[in-house]
Amino acid sequence: MPATTSHRSRVLQGDCLEVLAKRDAASIDAVVTDPPYGISMAGMRWDTPRRLDPSRPLGRRSRANPSLAFQGFCTAWGSECLRVLKPGGHLVSFAAPRTAHLLAYGLEAAGFELRDTLMWLQGQGYPHSRQLPGGWGTGLKPAHEPILLARAPLDGSLGHTLSVHGTGGLNIDGCRLPDPGVCDRRTHTRGLSASQPGRWPANVVLSHTSQCTTGRCRSNCPASLLGDRHRFFYCAKASRRERDAGCEQLPRQVVQTFKIGARYKQMADENPVANIHPTVKPIELMRWLVRLVTPQGGLVLDPFAGSGSTGAAAQLEGARFLGIEQDSEYVRIARARIKHWAMIARTEARVSAACTGAARR
Repeated sequence: MPATTSHRSRVLQGDCLEVLAKRDAASIDAVVTDPPYGISMAGMRWDTPRRLDPSRPLGRRSRANPSLAFQGFCTAWGSECLRVLKPGGHLVSFAAPRTAHLLAYGLEAAGFELRDTLMWLQGQGYPHSRQLPGGWGTGLKPAHEPILLARAPLDGSLGHTLSVHGTGGLNIDGCRLPDPGVCDRRTHTRGLSASQPGRWPANVVLSHTSQCTTGRCRSNCPASLLGDRHRFFYCAKASRRERDAGCEQLPRQVVQTFKIGARYKQMADENPVANIHPTVKPIELMRWLVRLVTPQGGLVLDPFAGSGSTGAAAQLEGARFLGIEQDSEYVRIARARIKHWAMIARTEARVSAACTGAARR
């Protein structure tokens, strides 16, 4: 399949298990991905556990328990990611709260070591609940998404892995929260301390609501509810402008809104979009995650590339990117978006180089 126009980025169309099977072992520096959650989200075929089941006979329905089917799927793609990752390479994967444990078990079964679970508190989900008599219901409002952080086995010691492969550690200083008045040197390991001011990156990421402004937050904003804004990384959900950037030449379509009611249906009908992917992650958040686990200039893999947010983030962070996506429409969107952000990255690099040259003179 043809690649994107950027020599630092490729988006291949196909099943990730089949594509990765042809990839050389230990050739990837980091995996950052947003895979299917196995919750049959909005009736999407690609998120149905029985369709994801790797043991399903070709052309037939899986008879496996949905949880076991999804767990097997996670083990299958996790195993391929582990094979192509360099020793000590990290994998970052979004998950759904109710199936994150199945993803975690699948990754461990594949051979990964679970290192942490980050939480993206976005507080902006819409409750998918049946209305029952007496004010009862069947579900809560989704307000966070877990992000699993796992690591491939080291090649001997951590020091040896770092020196030989450039992997095994996290880019702490590169992901600090800017705060000139704070140098967070607290650590549980002797001899290690911060080399620059700023808050140590935490395993909690917060999102402002779409109605927040520069001067004021809404009362239900996760950022304002938790107080001190210097302690956590903040990132809003992807705006429609960000989702569609680079897709101006693609056909616009009406997509199903996840909010219920005639008014929202009318809004969707009146506002067709170019990027039809339902779960677009914000580029700012993806940049932070790519920066956290990818060595300088390293190769980032996203086996479920979707609309290309990881690829766009990799371009902006100066990393190389390999994306795999089986849906042809999403592939087209991903390539257009990555091309757009690659151009912005090159422009930013030229401006930065010019400013550095002027300062030296």
